Amino acid sequence: MTEDEFDDVVRKLDLEQKVRLLTGATAWRTHALPDIGLRSIVTSDGPIGVRGMGWDERSTSLTLPSPTGVAASWDEDLVGRLGVLLAAEARRKGVDVLLAPTINLHRSPLGGRHFECYSEDPLLTARIGAAYIRGVQSRGVAATAKHYVANDSETERLTLDARVDDRTLRELYMAPFEAAVEAGVWVVMAAYNGVNGATMTENPLLAEPLKGEWGFDGMVVSDWGAVRSTVPAGRAAQDLAMPGPDGPWGDALVAAVRAGEVPEEAVDEKVRRLLRLASRVGALSPGDVLDDAGTGASGALDGTGPEGTPHDPTTHIAPTPRDAESRALLREAVVASTVLLRNERSVLPLDPDRLRRVAVIGPSAAAPRIQGGGSAGVYPVSSVSPLDGIRDALAGRAEVVHATGVHISGRPTPLDLENSCDPLTGEPGVLVRLLDASGAELHAEHRLTGRILEPALVDGSATVEIAARLCAHATGTWNLAVSGWGHVFLSADGVTLIDEEVERDTDDPATVHLTPPYRHATLALAAGQEVELVARRRLDPDSGLASVLAADPPRGSDEEEFASAVELAAGADVVVLVVGTTEEVESEGYDRTDLSLPGDQDALVRAVVAANPDTVVVVNAGGPVAMPWREEVPAVLLSWFPGQEYGDGLAEVLFGDAEPGGRLPTTWAGRALAGTTPVDGVLEYTEGLDIGHRAWLREPDAPAYWFGHGLGYTTWEYEGLTAPGHAEPGEPFTVRVRLRNTGERAGSEVVQVYLSRPESALPRPALWLAGFAKVHAGPGQAVEAEIEVPARAVQHWSADAGAWQGEPGAFTVLAGRSAGDLPLRGTVGTDTVTSV
Repeated sequence: MTEDEFDDVVRKLDLEQKVRLLTGATAWRTHALPDIGLRSIVTSDGPIGVRGMGWDERSTSLTLPSPTGVAASWDEDLVGRLGVLLAAEARRKGVDVLLAPTINLHRSPLGGRHFECYSEDPLLTARIGAAYIRGVQSRGVAATAKHYVANDSETERLTLDARVDDRTLRELYMAPFEAAVEAGVWVVMAAYNGVNGATMTENPLLAEPLKGEWGFDGMVVSDWGAVRSTVPAGRAAQDLAMPGPDGPWGDALVAAVRAGEVPEEAVDEKVRRLLRLASRVGALSPGDVLDDAGTGASGALDGTGPEGTPHDPTTHIAPTPRDAESRALLREAVVASTVLLRNERSVLPLDPDRLRRVAVIGPSAAAPRIQGGGSAGVYPVSSVSPLDGIRDALAGRAEVVHATGVHISGRPTPLDLENSCDPLTGEPGVLVRLLDASGAELHAEHRLTGRILEPALVDGSATVEIAARLCAHATGTWNLAVSGWGHVFLSADGVTLIDEEVERDTDDPATVHLTPPYRHATLALAAGQEVELVARRRLDPDSGLASVLAADPPRGSDEEEFASAVELAAGADVVVLVVGTTEEVESEGYDRTDLSLPGDQDALVRAVVAANPDTVVVVNAGGPVAMPWREEVPAVLLSWFPGQEYGDGLAEVLFGDAEPGGRLPTTWAGRALAGTTPVDGVLEYTEGLDIGHRAWLREPDAPAYWFGHGLGYTTWEYEGLTAPGHAEPGEPFTVRVRLRNTGERAGSEVVQVYLSRPESALPRPALWLAGFAKVHAGPGQAVEAEIEVPARAVQHWSADAGAWQGEPGAFTVLAGRSAGDLPLRGTVGTDTVTSV
């Protein structure tokens, strides 16, 4: 549709119709308006997969590496191809808008949602985020740049006021959003937090620079529940309030318009932007007639049909693609994101022909984290653990033995297909029933896990019940648990074990809906014994989505398991030790208190490497962790949260079938230089422009590993740098770096260019990333990297002038393999330039 046609449609709508469109119809979709050919627009969380509407383990998703892993590739082509894959997944699930990418910065490594953001650096974040957006939108699915802006930590995230000076906002935190707009992003999400005194859904930054100076013509959606006012948010450049159907707009906004408190023109502009988005994603077809339940091209996937009847969210979804091409791309992403931090004695790659016995040890070896916690979570199509991948790679060649060593998670394990069955049918899994106030059954369905996030609610539902026969495979004391807000109940063979009220004590949606507290009980069982467990939770208003029935078997003492792992290590040719974080440490909803690995993992590393010096440590974490043992271990690999193909991709790296392609997108150190805890509701960004490696360059000691660091399986010599003597004002310039592969095998290198201005008349970072390029070369081959440096790299934001300005004179150009390893340098001269 043309802009004039959008205007015509808006003129035909009355005020009530227009306002109704501006709040969601449900948690995940907008209202339809059949008279104008508008069907519901369907949204879904990302960024590592497309969950679809609702949370149902039967609706699986192709699962990518975490954004920190994706950014560690420094590979825009790969990211674009992953975006295309996500768009195909979105269309398969009837999704129009993918609520990703998250392009906030790693201001502090303590940020609990660190794994869901790309980098500490605005340029790297901007380029990776733009590639993701272009890939997703190339197939007609909207990407969403979020969370605008300064949503860089989780502590008090709903209410904190981030105090950030204008220059820092422009040069750091807003820069990736400006790049997203330049990439043509169709949706921007307004964050929960405030910035400089105004909550973001009411903040003038939505108008300027987003919609004005930058020319963003898409739609601003709120983070879920972030619109909290009628008049201020209605007057602001906030377009759509999610979720629905309730909210502060609706009838109240209609009344505010009629009272002259909100101009109707503001409502019209919001509707116009929503229609423009609908047209872009194919949800607006004048003449088509669709019902208001949204059961047109996208289908209804949020648990109810058009009359509120039970709906199976799997019935309208095509089979999940399991083709070799998709899995190969996800394995490629694992390899490209894996960072080789250390490789003394060239321990890696391992030679499979020289191995007879390999010990795979650690709490994350058989049960890794392939994704972070919170709203970004999906149910993977499959999951290959490091233990699985190594066993497959060495099948028929070497024995692979395994020990956990230490336990690190304090959360109970929901029932699954391995240890439970439906008490009615005997099928593996659980029986979920919805009961009315009298206890009568309203609905029943078979599910695959004891963690139920969204049962198919029907009118009159008062209680959700999860029932299963637990099949004990070990003798001893089993630990049972239920989770949920409100009244919770658990019985075993009719004997009550838990009967408690759990009062809700938070408004954070990640905690309310995804991680309510557990109540615990114990039960003595013999191996082979079966017991029927019944858990119930009362469905109080605002009591969240989650109901959980969990059971964990008895286990040996911590001392016995630790000793067993060390004994296995001593008897192996090589050890692969996989350590990592837990959902209690890295997740949406809360920040970290320190960077230590949970539990006794540091002690396990030291004990294992003492028993076997040929130990490779693999770190399964989404963000930096302290590694006090790093110089005691010959080889350290960082795998991030690597998605469903983890084990196979890791095996390719370990055994030399592929080179680890990753470079650090954020500095790794044992301590944080910036905090995440507001004081009296205010979080001061006092560090200004100096975050990440910029901050560490001002410290007396160096971090463990610099931003940009990463080794491969070959070596490189940087031979020369060519920079132009003069850069034209407002124009990019090209830096050429010559380097040679001095190793014995082909490899790749990420060539990084930084700028510095020690004698500047204004405060600047010691140096800042200005560009990068990935090159490939065979043994002995020389290659020249061409790195385009954008004009903005030699400009600064002047709050006084309200414009980008250039400082005349020379800038130092540095090139190398990380912020701490820059052997080449040159200069480029600039003239004064102002860009309004």
